[in-house]
Amino acid sequence: MHITISGHHVDVTEAIHNHVESKLERLTHHSDLITGIDVTVSVDKLIQKADAKIHVNGKDIFAVAEAEDLYTAIDAMTDKLDRQLIKHKEKRRSHR
Repeated sequence: MHITISGHHVDVTEAIHNHVESKLERLTHHSDLITGIDVTVSVDKLIQKADAKIHVNGKDIFAVAEAEDLYTAIDAMTDKLDRQLIKHKEKRRSHR
């Protein structure tokens, strides 16, 4: 699995990088088919924003979260991705 973390109007510090990686580790338990993850963290005035795109076999999953705190936005984004991965996994199982 390849993880790319970039920042828009914000420097990606080691603490942010470690927090994102630790949260995304949880997603690998749901699906072994994840080939890559692209994460972008950004700051727009007072709004902290985190978005991610996960490349899974046959589909791309996208989630965006905004909050006043960057770490809260990252947590909300991974929760959204978690729900979408579970839904994708259940759909794959039900079709077979």
